[in-house]
Amino acid sequence: MFGIPFPSVSLPLFGTSAKSEERAPTVLSYEQVQELGRELDELRARIVAKLGDEDREYIYKIVKTQRGFEIAGRAMMYMPFLPPVWLAGVGALGVSKILDNMEIGHNVMHGQYDWMREPGFNSQVFEWDTVCPADQWKHSHNYMHHTFTNIVGKDRDIGYGILRMDEGQKWNPYYLGNPVYAFLLMTFFEWGVMLHDLESENIIQGKRKWHDVKPLLQGMWRKAGRQVLKDYLIFPALSGPFFVSTLVGNVGANLMRNLWTYSIIFCGHFPTGVQTFTEEETADESRGEWYVRQMLGSANIEGSPLFHIMSGNLSHQIEHHLYPDLPAHRYPEIAPEVKALCEKYDLPYNTGGFFQQIGSVWGKIFKLALPNSLTGSDSTVGVIVERKKVAA
Repeated sequence: MFGIPFPSVSLPLFGTSAKSEERAPTVLSYEQVQELGRELDELRARIVAKLGDEDREYIYKIVKTQRGFEIAGRAMMYMPFLPPVWLAGVGALGVSKILDNMEIGHNVMHGQYDWMREPGFNSQVFEWDTVCPADQWKHSHNYMHHTFTNIVGKDRDIGYGILRMDEGQKWNPYYLGNPVYAFLLMTFFEWGVMLHDLESENIIQGKRKWHDVKPLLQGMWRKAGRQVLKDYLIFPALSGPFFVSTLVGNVGANLMRNLWTYSIIFCGHFPTGVQTFTEEETADESRGEWYVRQMLGSANIEGSPLFHIMSGNLSHQIEHHLYPDLPAHRYPEIAPEVKALCEKYDLPYNTGGFFQQIGSVWGKIFKLALPNSLTGSDSTVGVIVERKKVAA
């Protein structure tokens, strides 16, 4: 995030990004960073003070809608002899799984509704409809990713341990398969998320022992076993003579959810302009510096209100990284103020349409399959932050 310090004061370079247009780097003084942090804290406090019935009714409505789609979808899959109805059933079940995964599961497990003090929305006990155990996801995502966002070597969401998604990741011939690995991760995304906390690449490299991950494997076995039993045996069996068509429909609904969640998440983290940082650059950062890192390391996706709901409001990834424990449906309300602060401090506010963002993501995936010596480096200093002067 910071890079090489200037010789006279502690002025590390704060972030590099793929160059989208020529612009001089923004320079933030120490006082500006602290003031930005105070303004973002005040924005958060205003939203927290407003939480109440509106938010409670919203999540109730989403859960009711999600359950309605699931019931309708499973019912329509009892009619494979009417292909349009069966396909509609698969689609409805897929929508149900997307809502459960993104607007309900992801957000509830961030603690966004813990203030309601209702067991069904408690982040400590909530479990979602996917193969990854909730407790493991909360460690790899809530803690590792949201604490060390876009710090190369600390945030394992940069490439998920299998992809090269940043020039700072040293190239080796394995990465020639980058596009293939990305396609497989997209197709089997729930399984990739499940294996994420295992750190399998560290096991292969001998940095982590199998006996160290035994509890994780046991948790994965229990959760994945229940999911496979439910989706691929019990519900197909309940459809009697339509076992095969229901099995295929459940596979299709899970695939639909995997493709969508992968695309939304990658659009929020890896399009052109999103910046990465080093451990040295982020050492002992202040609250304001943490906020700046979140803003530079995220990207938004523009779309309709329905699009935002279906993305779990992760289409507002910048706001989510700033305030991961605020109800996500509040992000559209917060976004104009965050954008105004970016303009005030001359910080980039990375946003674009879905096809623009996903196109740049896949372009990066193909480019980074090759060494920098062949593709050239187009990284540039994005923001220079003046950190508190250290006495000699």
